[in-house]
Amino acid sequence: MNIHSLWIGWLLAGSGVSMVAGEAAPSAGAAASSTARLVIRAGAGQEKISRHIYGHFAEHLGRCIYEGIWVGQESPIPNTRGIRNDVVAALKEIGIPVLRWPGGCFADEYHWKDGIGSRAGRPSMINTHWGGVVENNHFGTHEFLDLCGQLGCEPYICGNVGSGTVREMQEWVEYITFDGQSPMANLRRENGRDQPWKLTYFGVGNENWGCGGHMTPEYYADQYRRYATYVRNFGGNRISKIACGPSGGDYRWTEVLMQQAGRQMWGLALHYYCGSGRNSRSATWFDEADWFHQLRSALRIEELIVKHAEVMDRFDPQKRVALIVDEWGAWHAVEPGTNPGFLYQQNTLRDALVAGVTLNIFNQHCNRVKMANIAQTINVLQAMILTRGAEMIRTPTHHVFAMFRPHHDATLVPIELEAGEYRLGAEAIPAVSASASRDAQGRVHITLCHLNPNSPVTVSARFEGARVSRVRGQVLTAPSITSHNTFEQPDAVRPAAFDGARLAGDRLEVVLPPKSVVALELE
Repeated sequence: MNIHSLWIGWLLAGSGVSMVAGEAAPSAGAAASSTARLVIRAGAGQEKISRHIYGHFAEHLGRCIYEGIWVGQESPIPNTRGIRNDVVAALKEIGIPVLRWPGGCFADEYHWKDGIGSRAGRPSMINTHWGGVVENNHFGTHEFLDLCGQLGCEPYICGNVGSGTVREMQEWVEYITFDGQSPMANLRRENGRDQPWKLTYFGVGNENWGCGGHMTPEYYADQYRRYATYVRNFGGNRISKIACGPSGGDYRWTEVLMQQAGRQMWGLALHYYCGSGRNSRSATWFDEADWFHQLRSALRIEELIVKHAEVMDRFDPQKRVALIVDEWGAWHAVEPGTNPGFLYQQNTLRDALVAGVTLNIFNQHCNRVKMANIAQTINVLQAMILTRGAEMIRTPTHHVFAMFRPHHDATLVPIELEAGEYRLGAEAIPAVSASASRDAQGRVHITLCHLNPNSPVTVSARFEGARVSRVRGQVLTAPSITSHNTFEQPDAVRPAAFDGARLAGDRLEVVLPPKSVVALELE
């Protein structure tokens, strides 16, 4: 049976895992299956895994923008036009393809004209959603698009429907993309930018079912059509418009939006956080029951994708409208002693596994999922990078994105996986997650996540449609499920060369360590 059918069966069965602080975890996980079978149809496959599935999200929240990205040109921290050099270099390592900004909830109270022109003359604002801090608007449209240029990634801007106007949104698009003579294009030139920028992705509102206005789907569908009408294509620029989609399992929202506004959108944005919640324990203090619950919650994204795609298929059988998961990731309690409105959390090996299984699922559903943006890039939620003043560290999640980079724009290779079970008490989830792709040079890349933290598993793989003569790879694991990188030990969790794979004809045997992510390249 295909592993994704197994996942959905388990996920729909419900969870009975107990998570009482301080209790010892059940030991049933040690009894999980020690073998898995994998068939790799290396010569088959037609769907492309869009590199934008590996996108990111940076909101004006906590220390994501200010300190994380923007330090200003006068800062002693090395920077280029106020943007941190070390952060840009670390993000380029993972080939960041697209960056969503300025929010999030912040987007629906952000007025873009406050963030242009002389920085000394920009008005300050209160960030009412995140900590009540006063922002000086020094990081605005020009700075964001400069950042995207330095990263070599595409900008994805989220417009203000909640508290903004149609004219405000229309003028922002004109300011950015129009190359002729107009009030907004001329204002851009006055602010130092003669040529327009290329802008492909524009979100018409954010979470309008919640912080973006608490709208009904019918009301938002009307508002979407109205606002989207004025998100125009100027000159040769072509904008892909993204509508606010559902929260988690709100299938009615998807139905209404597809029925009433599907023809006017390129993508529909789903939000899903698998984290243990704002009132959870610390991101670094947990036991095996918490580990199991977190991964089980992460796997639920497949159920959501399948069910929302079924609704979308009724109105769009050609799959013209993309499913965009533009906020996803683990959400834990903030680190002790930090501002609860800043959502600063550590990032452990557990988060690396969350990232790995989620990306494998996105890959497998790349016929509908065309973009995903993990929340968030720096210092917030499941971040790629953590900073402390001038110091910077890469998280385990950053390393997973680097290991999965060969999947960018590669062709999805069909697989069949019998994963066995990772059991904890009466509950079970698949022991192994996987996806595979073929790059432009014909090399096959396989990413495998082993969820059981107690014992290794041997994956017996067979190739169809290709001859393989060499295998090499990397592994990410650590001594403890709570292992993480700190400013004192920045490389406690990092990839290493993997020697647990053996080829014999059309057969491949891979011994996965407990609690590990493995990336293989086969030629």
